[in-house]
Amino acid sequence: MNFQVLTLQPDFFQAYLADGVVGQAFKKQKLQMQLIQLRDFTDDIHKSVDDRPFGGGDGMVMRPEVLQKALLSRKNQSDRVILMSAQGKKLDEKKVVELASLDSLTLICGRYAGVDQRFINQYVDEEISIGDFVLSGGELAALTVIDSVARKIPGVLGHAQSASTDSFAGNMGLEGPLFTRPQEFLGQSVPAVLTSGHHGQILIWKKRISELVTYFKRPDLAQNFNKKELQAFFEKMSNEEKAACGLEGEKFD
Repeated sequence: MNFQVLTLQPDFFQAYLADGVVGQAFKKQKLQMQLIQLRDFTDDIHKSVDDRPFGGGDGMVMRPEVLQKALLSRKNQSDRVILMSAQGKKLDEKKVVELASLDSLTLICGRYAGVDQRFINQYVDEEISIGDFVLSGGELAALTVIDSVARKIPGVLGHAQSASTDSFAGNMGLEGPLFTRPQEFLGQSVPAVLTSGHHGQILIWKKRISELVTYFKRPDLAQNFNKKELQAFFEKMSNEEKAACGLEGEKFD
């Protein structure tokens, strides 16, 4: 996967991607990135990438010809062009999987009040948002896309199954609670099934706990769950087990 990013802050990406599993994937060239500094394509001494909006209004608007020159300088001219925008469709697991199937992505990081609409009309394939809120620039949003998409690329994560067991993966809902040593901490013990060595029972338990966490925390993702089976499993859990799993006090409607 090749990422091409148009930004005013290339150092922001370099700093984040210097470490971690995704950073290691770039170092091993399992992923590639071209960072394009927008100010390199300005034509004035101040390297201005923005100007006042026609018709007045707050803020400044990114100039279309600067964006055009920067975009046309990228190595891969045939990839999908995405503008990080509060007006875009929300990023979700389905979109991440779709983007991960591509060979290359260009991400445009807007700044100021926004981007000249004529540039969007001509060059942008789609707009993506990471939520119903406004950021100072598109860099954080672009990095969110890069990180989430990169995790889906084979060989990026240390374990091939890691991405498939993440929250939201494969319509599974949320990931269940995780435990490590010590076996007892602050009076709470690791659920006995996890230390039983019965792998079949562990898989069933993890699936049910994942469904319970999803049901209580994100009921919108649990509409296809078998509520009766889930409730029966929950009622068989001990109070200690419910507490350790963060489900103490939860009740079925």
